[in-house]
Amino acid sequence: MMKLLLYLSDCMLPFMIFYIVGFGLLMKRPVYDDFVEGAKEGARTVLGIMPTLVGLMTGVGVLRTSGLLEFLVGRMDGWLEKVGFPPQLLPAALVKLFSSSAATGLALDIFKEYGPDSRLGLTVSIMLSCTETVFYTMSIYFMSVKVKRTRYTLPGALLATGAGIAASIWLGNYIGL
Repeated sequence: MMKLLLYLSDCMLPFMIFYIVGFGLLMKRPVYDDFVEGAKEGARTVLGIMPTLVGLMTGVGVLRTSGLLEFLVGRMDGWLEKVGFPPQLLPAALVKLFSSSAATGLALDIFKEYGPDSRLGLTVSIMLSCTETVFYTMSIYFMSVKVKRTRYTLPGALLATGAGIAASIWLGNYIGL
């Protein structure tokens, strides 16, 4: 069964390419011209959101190297443990709001120190998979379609992220080990 799944996954991308090109030719569309036009629009979108990406990545880099995350963990250590939140996970939870790759780097640090099969390793894995890069996603999506008023998006996204963090801590503590 596994060999069949591996074979299908190897064939999927070429099949999709042939399907799209074939369908375009069947519909008598100028497939290459449509592809070039789509690539131009994609490049315009990338150029439009580039300042936002650079700003977010710079901010995350400054946050990680400044020591602010360690300072917050040190200040909130007792309170976090009282509510059942492992203080070691606070940097990953905060950084994940801005950058998934930076949060993955922090998760790798947790894996190195505590092990990937530890309670903290399991919990950070669950947490990173059930939370979203809220500020990154909002800035990219709303910037690309020029939305000025986000209404309830931020409170809703932060509430969902909080629920994901709570669920991951519960799963890591009570189900995982």
